[in-house]
Amino acid sequence: MFDGLLFDLDGTLWDGVDAICVSWNQALERLAPQYAGTVTRERLQPCMGMLLPDILNRLVPELDQEKMQPVLDQILAEENRYVAEYGGILFPGEEEVLASLSGRYRLFIVSNCQDGYIEAFFQAHGLGKYFADFENPGRTGLPKADNIALVVERNGLKRPLYIGDTQGDYNAAAKSGVPFLHAAYGFGQIDRPVPRAETFRDIPAAVAALEAEDPT
Repeated sequence: MFDGLLFDLDGTLWDGVDAICVSWNQALERLAPQYAGTVTRERLQPCMGMLLPDILNRLVPELDQEKMQPVLDQILAEENRYVAEYGGILFPGEEEVLASLSGRYRLFIVSNCQDGYIEAFFQAHGLGKYFADFENPGRTGLPKADNIALVVERNGLKRPLYIGDTQGDYNAAAKSGVPFLHAAYGFGQIDRPVPRAETFRDIPAAVAALEAEDPT
């Protein structure tokens, strides 16, 4: 039986793309008006799961590299504020599923986001009560695989499972030696056959099926 379920955030626990687009464009309007309005869902969604400097570089490649980090810092502060107030789109049945899962497993979040973003997710939707711990590179400066390993070690997990929607999530879980469940309802595809949950409501059954395959 798994003793901890670790979740990615964007594309796995919610769809925050529209809120991110609004907040980034609002920040760019102040900081670099010539780029305001350039962050669209169509351009941002394929970037979900990437590290934040890489996302900004992909979306606004013309931005002076010396200005990149100061601009990104202000964009992310605006994003946290906006997301905490307006939230994103939860998946059907999400809180019911999280409430059920949290009665059986300890739940965690490991995301490639900035410091404060997971807290903004909690504030917007009141879901923090279901999660025992979380981590991100904004706090640690570490890549996702190392943050997965950090949460596993910090919480004494012996048999964790990572749930994510992108190839990067799979790669990070594999690198950290943690089994993976694909949130196939999310933003990405995986380059090989892996266990899948087609909807958020399918996660408990998918987890149970993995446990049945290896009940130790």
